Amino acid sequence: NSIEIWIGASKEKNIDWFDTENYKKFIAFLLKNNLNMKQMSICFDESDKVTEGGHSKRAFANKLAAFKDENSSCYSIKLNDGNIELIRKFDL
Repeated sequence: NSIEIWIGASKEKNIDWFDTENYKKFIAFLLKNNLNMKQMSICFDESDKVTEGGHSKRAFANKLAAFKDENSSCYSIKLNDGNIELIRKFDL
């Protein structure tokens, strides 16, 4: 999903993945570049203790859910070569 992809892309570029504004810029970039994505519900369950870099993925998803706009949504993204190339072009 786009949150997991965002975390990976952020690590490659040394960007703070827990910053929701950065995530929203990432999604806006993908939408602007017509990446084929399907909106999905954000699903990190209450028992999910998964953290990345000291931050909780569930806490991040909950912060995003409060915004209610397309740039803060979670998406399903097919990771083919072209999509990976586009994702790697993102920069703040």
